[in-house]
Amino acid sequence: MTFAAWHGASLRRKLLLVLLPGMLLLVMAELWLTWRTSLDAANAAYDRSLLGAIKAIDANISTESGGLSVELPYRMLEFFELTASGQVYYRVATEDSLVEIGNADLPAPTAPLVTGQPRFEDSRYFDEAVRVGTYARVLNEPIGGGQRDQRVIIQVAETLGSRTTFTRSLVWQSVQRDLLLILLASALLAVAIGWALKPLRRLHDEVRSRAPQDLAPLDTLDIPADVRPLVDAINHHVVRNRALTEARRRFIDDASHQLRTPLATLATQVGYALREPDPERMRDALTAVKAQLDEAVRQTNQMLSLARTDAVELDLAPIDLVALARQSTRDWWPAARDSGIDLGFDSACEQLELLAHAALLREALSNLLHNAIRYTPRGGEVTVAVRQGNAVAMLEVIDSGPGIPEDELPRAGERFFRASNMTLPGSGLGLSIVRSIAQRHGGSLRLASGNDGRGLLVSIELPITQ
Repeated sequence: MTFAAWHGASLRRKLLLVLLPGMLLLVMAELWLTWRTSLDAANAAYDRSLLGAIKAIDANISTESGGLSVELPYRMLEFFELTASGQVYYRVATEDSLVEIGNADLPAPTAPLVTGQPRFEDSRYFDEAVRVGTYARVLNEPIGGGQRDQRVIIQVAETLGSRTTFTRSLVWQSVQRDLLLILLASALLAVAIGWALKPLRRLHDEVRSRAPQDLAPLDTLDIPADVRPLVDAINHHVVRNRALTEARRRFIDDASHQLRTPLATLATQVGYALREPDPERMRDALTAVKAQLDEAVRQTNQMLSLARTDAVELDLAPIDLVALARQSTRDWWPAARDSGIDLGFDSACEQLELLAHAALLREALSNLLHNAIRYTPRGGEVTVAVRQGNAVAMLEVIDSGPGIPEDELPRAGERFFRASNMTLPGSGLGLSIVRSIAQRHGGSLRLASGNDGRGLLVSIELPITQ
């Protein structure tokens, strides 16, 4: 399977491709262990028979005649041959091999023998595999007046036909058992994978059957815990797309609602200007058209700014709020001077760092300064202030204008809401933009009466992330 095909394969197929070879490797290892265990079991059983034959021969060894004699238990050896299903060989000899009885050329043990401890080894005799049991003990009476610690070596060997048949039988039974277990495990694995993936199939069917405009979060009921983070991430993405779609819908509704009247007014004024023969009156009509067009442009820009505020990706970065507010205040000094407004800056701290979107905060502060300078009478004051509270940074704009009636303050910041004491034309979107920016930063917008109950204090409260 190629790399691309592997990544494109279904989860069920991937699991089976990973688990089944692993199971086969485990079965092969288990078969090898079974072979070794069966071989050890066969050797243990048959070696006990070899030891019995050795003990029977040992019991019939005699040195009374001054030499080494053995009265062989022929019936026992015949029975042993039947049990081994092959040839049986024996050898009885002194350790120095001066006296040997039986098959003298049986393979000698590969290591020194310990008296009284039998040893069993695989070897070859006449090019045939045999199992040799060897036993050494001290003779009660040395032969021919030899040394007293003289030992006799007793060997019995058998061919491996019966052992091999017995071992193969055990292994074959294990193979049959393991193959059956593999088949059952594979079937169980396929059923378990299908059952485990059933919620994903339900999720797939639910998403496929949804209407295009349905942006409700996916139901996480019965979703496996391993898949739930993925569903939560999809729901988070769906919520963001729903918010973006809602913002676009609101923008279209607001644009169609707010621009219809100005455009109709502009069409009427242009038509009037075209019909007016008096150049002076035509100039007055065009001046009115220019003023109406400027207001329409400003209103359109504010709606675009509000839509951009709702939709822009919020990439937060460390900023110095004091430096940002000070620079924005300086940028508005020419406009304040032309309007006869005393614009100042005040900060209780030299530096105040927080995570924020610098461009959006400048947009919010510009909207507040525009409103404050526009509605404050000539000779009035506007102050930009930065304060620090309990884990909160406050960016404030205080003016000495007409303010907003106390009972209307809760509605300030709603889209297209304008206070009842406003006389200048406007769209009612400036504070909405500021509120949206504050909320995007996890903060809030607070409005209150200005100093000594005069004017308006607008405060953007932002969380300070330590």
